[in-house]
Amino acid sequence: MFGRISEDIRTGLALDPAARSGFELVLTTPGIHAIWTYRVAHQLWKGHFYLLARLVSNWAKFWTGIEIHPGAQIGRRFVIDHGNGVVIGETAVIGDDVMMFHQVTLGSREGIRTKRHPTIGNKVVLGAGAKIIGNITIGDNSYVGANAVVTKSVGEYSTVVGTNQVRHTVGSYAI
Repeated sequence: MFGRISEDIRTGLALDPAARSGFELVLTTPGIHAIWTYRVAHQLWKGHFYLLARLVSNWAKFWTGIEIHPGAQIGRRFVIDHGNGVVIGETAVIGDDVMMFHQVTLGSREGIRTKRHPTIGNKVVLGAGAKIIGNITIGDNSYVGANAVVTKSVGEYSTVVGTNQVRHTVGSYAI
């Protein structure tokens, strides 16, 4: 547990140029508070303490402005920067080394009880205000631009802007 907390602090310091120290990050960053509280709620969810898990996640939403359903699956080194308005649905899956900015939604299009939220690959950046909706996949090493609306899966090394306009990239060269 302490190893993950230390890893979160190191990752936050590496990715947030405004953070001056780990102490400042721990005291003032709602994204890290939301992630830590999510981990508690997620363990309760996995233990079938659903109501208690939802109460813990709602407490975090009240204090941070970030809503992470306790059923979501989130990888390592996940950073939420300026997190207010973030919504992560119950069946969302987020890989490792993902950077998410404020007002991002990982939402559903259907009221069904199966997988209905997005799967986000490893090393993905989700720009401010992006909406990724439905049981779709954002491939590894992709970038979803600010205010993009994505309703179809995209492969790895993709850049998505606007409304599902996809430009595949290899390195720094567009194809």
